[in-house]
Formats: sequence, C-alpha cells, structure tokens
Amino acid sequence: MKLFELIEKEVTKQKFGKNPDSLYEPIRYIMSIGGKRMRPLLTLLAYSLYKKDVKSITTYALAVEAFHNFTLMHDDIMDQAPLRRGKVTVHKKWDVNTAILSGDVMLVKVYDMFMTLPDAKLKKVLKAFNKCAAEVCEGQQLDMDFEKRDGVTEAEYINMIKLKTAVLLGFALELGAILANANEKQQKALRDFGVNIGIGFQLKDDLLDAYADPEKFGKQVGGDIIANKKTYLLIKAFEKANDQQKQTLSHWLSLKKFNKDEKVEAVKKMYDDLSIPTLANKKINSYFNKGFRSLEAVKGNVNAKTALRTFAEDLIDRQV
Repeated sequence: MKLFELIEKEVTKQKFGKNPDSLYEPIRYIMSIGGKRMRPLLTLLAYSLYKKDVKSITTYALAVEAFHNFTLMHDDIMDQAPLRRGKVTVHKKWDVNTAILSGDVMLVKVYDMFMTLPDAKLKKVLKAFNKCAAEVCEGQQLDMDFEKRDGVTEAEYINMIKLKTAVLLGFALELGAILANANEKQQKALRDFGVNIGIGFQLKDDLLDAYADPEKFGKQVGGDIIANKKTYLLIKAFEKANDQQKQTLSHWLSLKKFNKDEKVEAVKKMYDDLSIPTLANKKINSYFNKGFRSLEAVKGNVNAKTALRTFAEDLIDRQV
C-alpha cells in the first residue's frame, strides 16, 4: 500500500471522539478535507530509511498531521480566514467558540495517539514534540506581533517562519528516525533537512499567496497583502524601495477601508517593479539547498532517500 493511502486509511479509522457530535464533527471535517499530508508522509519516509514495517507507525505519523490541523483551526480564527484547502473554515462552518474548543480537544487527542508508544520511546518523543509544539506557538505569536510592528527585519522574519512552520517538518522527520531507532546523528541530519526545506516551503507559500492561480490555490490569493502581513516579499520591498515607493507602500498599509483587489494589484505591481519575486525565488532555493546538504549525511535505504529528495524538489516547483 502506498504511504499516502496508509495515511488516508488511518484518517478514516480515527474517529477522534463521539459525544457531543458538535465537538468532534469539526475535527473529522478538517481532517477529511485533504491537504498535502506532507508531515505524516515525511515521518513514514524517514522511518522507511531504516525499517520496512511503516504500517506499524501510521498512528504516530497521523498524530503529527492532527497537531498540524489543530494549529490551522486556530490560525484560521486568528486570521479570520474564510477558506482552507478550498473549503469553508471550521469557524465559518460552525462558529468561533466551537472551533476553539474542537481545536483544544484535538490537541488532547494528539497526546492520546502518542500515549500508545512503548515506554522506551514515549519520553523521547514527547520531549521532542513538546519543544516543537511550543515553538510553533511562539512563531504564531511573533507573526501576530509583526503585524503591529514596523521595521521587521529579514532575520526576524526567517526566525518566525522557522518556528511557525519549519520546526514541525523537522519534528516529523525526527520522529520517523526516533521510531526506527536511528542514532542521534541521523535524527539531527533529518531534522535539519526538514527545518531548512520548511523555511523554503513557507517562503514559497509567501510567493504563491501573491502570485498563485486563484482556481488552484484553495484560499484567497493576496490574503497576506490584504492583512498587511510582514512577509519576506513586503520586507524586501521596503528594503529596496526608494522614498516615493516606500510612501506608496505605506499608504496602502495604512488604509482602513479599501478595495481588496485594487490593493493586491497595486502592491504586486510594486513587487514586480522591485524584482521581489526573483529575490524570493533565490532565497527559496538557498534554503532547499541547505536542506539537501543535510540530506546527504543521511544513511539508509536508497529508495527512501531518493523519495525524500524528490518530495523536497516537488515543494520547490509546486504551484499550490
């Protein structure tokens, strides 16, 4: 059975709870609307570097996916996002209070899934997971803090997306290595691979948020521009802009009432004039290349290693 199919079978198997249905149905909903499933896939691929019985750890791989979706459920509330993966977000389909509470119990279910680990692995996995989970929350808070701040630097932004997005990819790979009894050096190499491709992935997401095909993207194109998110694109635009261009950018950011399409197009034109997409692509490639260097240090099954590299290359080329 292919790895993706294993994960989808596990999604169907996990009911996450029964009563009240109004608490657990939103969890089943967000878990069922798809997504790339890249985090559990990374866990299974990392495990398959060293062992063949990947089916035996599918529950733990899905725990990573459940945690990711817990963060999305809460992130969508904070961002007031109407769509997730082309579907109505949980807080829009139900209400904000239900989305908060369903997210809370979803996190509890993640721990339930990990609690079936053998005692010899449980402490190490939970220690790594708790560190990662706290960092994800730190990254989200920094992201919100940046919305109220001027002068966010590129280094600050990279650190924020490392915490908010990349460390979970790193943990997903590290988890597979831990479960397969790989040594500490291998665990670190895989974690570093995940963190670096995770940074590249988020930078690509920034680029797609502004430039993706709306029919394929699954969420509102230009959402970051509308929300004045301090993305890599905006930070570099302010860094490269002349005084007049900075005034124009600042004007759009200061408006409380505006036509969304007009704002998105005006800011994108500024990005184009300043060659920001070219800069972004260069930065994206630099982080993926760092990741590939870490992957070179990874031993194990050649096919699994090739699959990890192909997986990362697909992330570079993705259009959604």
